[in-house]
Amino acid sequence: MALASGMKLGPYEVSGTVGAGGMGEVYRARDPRLQRDVAVKVLPASFSADAQRLRRFEQEARAAASLNHPNILAVHDFGLHDGTPYIVSELLEGETLRSRLQTGALPVRKAVDYSLQITRGLGAAHDKGFIHRDLKPENIFITKDGRVKILDFGLAKLTQPAGDGVEAMQTVESAEGSIVGTVGYMSPEQVRGRTADARSDIFAFGAVLYEMLSGQRAFKGDSAADTITAILTKEPPELTQSNGQVPPALDRIVRHCLEKSPEERFQSARDVAFDLETISSVSSTAAGQVTVATPRRKLWPRVIAGIAAVLALLAIGVLAGRKTVPPPSVPLYRQLTFRRGTIMNGRFAPDGQIVYAARWDGNPAEVFTASTETRGSASTGIHGADVQSISRSGELLLVLNRHVVFAFARPGTLARSPRSGFAPRPILDDVQDADWGPDGSNIAVTRYVDRRFRLEYPIGKVLYETNGWISFPRVSPKGDMVAFLDHPVFGDDGGSVAVVDLAGHKRTLSHTYPSTQALSWAKDGELWFSASINGTAADLFGTTLKGQERTIASVPGGLRLLDISNDGRVAVAQGHVRRSDVVLGPGQTGERDLAVADWTLGTDLTPDGKTILLEEEAEGNTNGVYSVYLRNTDGSPPIRLGDGSAIGISPDRNWVLSGTTASPTEFVLLPTGSGEPRHLPRGPVAAFPVPGHYWLPDSRHIVFSGVEPGHKPRIYVQDIDGGLPRAVGPEGIAGAVIVSPDGKSTTVKDEEHTWLVPLDGAPARQLAGVGRDEIVINWSPDSRSVFVFNNLEIPAKVFRVNTSDGKRELVKQFAPADPAGVGSVGPIQVTPDLRFYSYGFDRYLTDMYAVAGLK
Repeated sequence: MALASGMKLGPYEVSGTVGAGGMGEVYRARDPRLQRDVAVKVLPASFSADAQRLRRFEQEARAAASLNHPNILAVHDFGLHDGTPYIVSELLEGETLRSRLQTGALPVRKAVDYSLQITRGLGAAHDKGFIHRDLKPENIFITKDGRVKILDFGLAKLTQPAGDGVEAMQTVESAEGSIVGTVGYMSPEQVRGRTADARSDIFAFGAVLYEMLSGQRAFKGDSAADTITAILTKEPPELTQSNGQVPPALDRIVRHCLEKSPEERFQSARDVAFDLETISSVSSTAAGQVTVATPRRKLWPRVIAGIAAVLALLAIGVLAGRKTVPPPSVPLYRQLTFRRGTIMNGRFAPDGQIVYAARWDGNPAEVFTASTETRGSASTGIHGADVQSISRSGELLLVLNRHVVFAFARPGTLARSPRSGFAPRPILDDVQDADWGPDGSNIAVTRYVDRRFRLEYPIGKVLYETNGWISFPRVSPKGDMVAFLDHPVFGDDGGSVAVVDLAGHKRTLSHTYPSTQALSWAKDGELWFSASINGTAADLFGTTLKGQERTIASVPGGLRLLDISNDGRVAVAQGHVRRSDVVLGPGQTGERDLAVADWTLGTDLTPDGKTILLEEEAEGNTNGVYSVYLRNTDGSPPIRLGDGSAIGISPDRNWVLSGTTASPTEFVLLPTGSGEPRHLPRGPVAAFPVPGHYWLPDSRHIVFSGVEPGHKPRIYVQDIDGGLPRAVGPEGIAGAVIVSPDGKSTTVKDEEHTWLVPLDGAPARQLAGVGRDEIVINWSPDSRSVFVFNNLEIPAKVFRVNTSDGKRELVKQFAPADPAGVGSVGPIQVTPDLRFYSYGFDRYLTDMYAVAGLK
């Protein structure tokens, strides 16, 4: 969209053109409110053509505006003009680094100066969780006064879904997946389609620094394939071949940035900046020596004097008992538990002990107390409970009898209890988590009511409500606000840290992490929380009430925060988490583990037992998002079909239905053979892409739960070859859908009941013989019975239930041979004839530590 001078975009008046590129056209404009000139970037029409992408862009643009650093382009505003998005940023005068490099290599002093500014900007952005992923000379601007500005931070990520194949970003297909970046500056992990992190930006920076010093690209071939090969297998030519002025120390920094393995590179941009500052200081000193033309022989007296001064200081330190040079402060981890199993939750009691819930050695949950001095644990005699909070008087809040609504959303009954000697007293149903207020009388709870999660403080006063779900409410020490983890997708543990005051005003304090797991107030008013950047292994982070985030601790296996004591000690659970999926298929004599990586779910099994549909969610994944795989049950390698959540295989096996990664309310058809993915139009209907068997026998229609404005949730049918979803079921009945083999009806599981819904419009009825916590997993071949199980029981027992009279019979039992650390069994897939099956289970093996010295 070309803009003429004098045209207005919101309050901004266009005065001229600045330039254009892959991410859009840039104009000079005037902001009359603040009387300043600004730059307005109008983005390509492809952004406005996709409503979901437009919403996501707005969120990312606002997040990018939080990057306040002198070496990052400042974003002022975001808006829409005739449906086309634009970004308002500071107006820069100068040129890009690419333009500067057209005349050849830069002087070493200039290259080091620019590099220092780049790494400082990268370090600030990485601290806030932003990864550029497309750092290159075109995205680095040099102002007229010599200041470096990194451009498009936070926008590089936005180009990925549409795969804009323009100069700014190029999408290349690799053997392992779709990769995004600019060929020549991508790290080896990006080339392989794996997750990009801060170390990927460091690799790109190394390529940029190499080019500044040599005037040549570090990796360049006759074709994109040749360049990729060079990135993966070759080292760039020695810098001394093109620039004899490059000092060896600077050459070592470049090589360290360009290591093929991320583990062997600099681990942070701040580390790179530190080494560059050292070189800069040495260069400045050397320059000073040349300027005064000091004779070489006169340096020796100064060196000797300097050595003598250092020795004198060391002697003083020794005579002072070395107290003048204190040893570095490092956290002290003290292990408190030594049994095999899972720590669920734990809290510091007023006497300094830790009260925690755990499942040891495959046994049900039990509440224990642990001493931080003797490393011993004692049972309180409370069984089947999860610890939530301890009042100043020592009274416990517990959650009993949790049931699964969906995935991590597992409310139960809130109860109060002394530490031991008395049975817990139930006080409130449908509670996910709870916390005492500082007065020891009021309680904050997150509850599941009328199919929505809400935060109440005190009980009965609703402060926040969501279509997603809420966990870990934590009342502030003053009792004036409640912090919590806000999960936007129902049942998924991805989310952010938020606070709400007693008037219901909510603020989000962190960016959204793929997994958020625990939360607690620290002594200085900071909020500490466990979250993972990718996968299940969580690090410990902190955020202030102003939203300033930082990393506190990171260890192998991850740290899940339990509680913080008044004296600053921290209780954590550390260990390893893995979800496996085992299968018994044709020709097998025993079960085979078909997990793709470390968090695999089997979501569908073909009737002949030969092919399973898998969803991989965690760190072993190829690109950091959920992925859909097909795999033969004979153990042959999995085939990655694309991003998203895995739902079901069509009866003709030509398609896999999946939920999109970006929007959980939309469906995508992934071809099992050649072809391109197809997005199904949803119109006003928001789908519920929960696991189930959605396909009708004709392989042309799907049945699913959804909701549209003005209606309650219900069942819809959609033709995959065209047309919008069509409502077929009664309003108010929605949930997991399992279509019968004859295509005449479907079961629907909501949080209370299992329904039988005819697809011809006949009345729905509750299915007798199926319990509240039982899940339908398939039908019998004659469409007269269903198979159900309860995934909170170990072993998981599968029953055949007659749909006419509700009669039940036990037909299968599933459990891993080693039950230690296994929290649940499921999903379970069985073929209609019960000959073949698959089942998943998660195993948490954790130990509890008390940590002193974390800051």
